[in-house]
Amino acid sequence: MKTAVRLIQCNSRLGDWEHNKSMHQEAIDAAVRNGKQLVMFPELSMTGYFLKDQAHEQALSRDAEELEFLCEASKSISILAGFVERGRDGRIYNSMGFFEDGMLLSVHRKVHLVTYGMFEDGRDFAPGQVFEPVRSKHGIFGIMTCEDMWHIGGAYLYFLDGVDALLVASASPGRGISAAGASEGEPGMASNRTWKTIQDHACLLFQTPVLYANRVGFEDGIIFGGATRALDASANEMGYLDSLDEGHLDVELSRALLERTRAITPLRRDERPELFAAELTRRNQGEQA
Repeated sequence: MKTAVRLIQCNSRLGDWEHNKSMHQEAIDAAVRNGKQLVMFPELSMTGYFLKDQAHEQALSRDAEELEFLCEASKSISILAGFVERGRDGRIYNSMGFFEDGMLLSVHRKVHLVTYGMFEDGRDFAPGQVFEPVRSKHGIFGIMTCEDMWHIGGAYLYFLDGVDALLVASASPGRGISAAGASEGEPGMASNRTWKTIQDHACLLFQTPVLYANRVGFEDGIIFGGATRALDASANEMGYLDSLDEGHLDVELSRALLERTRAITPLRRDERPELFAAELTRRNQGEQA
């Protein structure tokens, strides 16, 4: 089975729902016309990132009328898009919604909130608690939101679940100049080079394709780094957007290639998660003693 995927590198407008809705609709319609089966947007694509006091104003319940256009569009194509979710308990979350066949099939709440440096995720958002695979008609996917990828636990749990791909949505600012990259003929942002390293390692350690969609543009004087990228399960680059402009990246996920890669090097077969669980238990008990 093969799945045609389009990754969107967009510039969401902070707090402007109508503008962002139109941007999403246009990108979705174009993806459908081009025969894509799944379209993927960056983190908080419907709202912009540095929301601060606007976060509560932008928050929506899962059955909110504002999300109906994504449900309707998902009758023609599966969609991963970012929004601010208001939970039943009143807390709000940085969430990625997976829409398919006319419904909101699944929601991933960002687990690892960034609250250091320029980031204040923990100021407004509550952390998600689970890494639960999405069981789509196109395969089983593990959704991660930006900082989630910087912690090994989420990708490892998805590895144990045998997901077909990691879908990583990001709103990562561009920071620093990559001197190492420049020496190799690839001048650019140091943050993008770091992201490449993380993606490569996840592919190799967990034999899982990584599809990474990051945004571009400016908010509050901060530039977002773009560098939307896709890798297969052997960390071979399937595509890369190296500009800071809006655009899209078209790639194809191949189930046959994934199975062949995992058969050649059966890392999941030889993994010992029970030992890992036992060691965590032993350490926790030691801390409590």
